[in-house]
Amino acid sequence: MLANYGFQDGSGDWFLVIDTDKCDGCGKCTEACPVNVLEVGPDEYDPFREEPVVKVREEERKKIRYSCASCRPGYGEKPAPCVITCETGAIFHSEGWKLLYGK
Repeated sequence: MLANYGFQDGSGDWFLVIDTDKCDGCGKCTEACPVNVLEVGPDEYDPFREEPVVKVREEERKKIRYSCASCRPGYGEKPAPCVITCETGAIFHSEGWKLLYGK
């Protein structure tokens, strides 16, 4: 399942996408996130899944446009740390990021 956390504004759509089927819950992305947006916990989309997955912390969901601003295209010089450290490829940013960085 693809979990989308993001927003739409005048500059377009921006989403942090987590593929919960690929996520192994290792937590490396949570350690790499410079603004502590991510956490590892139960899968909200599959209550029967026993393994934890990464997700955006509840208190960050409404302000993700500000929290993740430095990782957005045009602000950051390279892919976001969470994307770089995810060995399973479970985390990527919306279409612009996929086009720029092949994720």
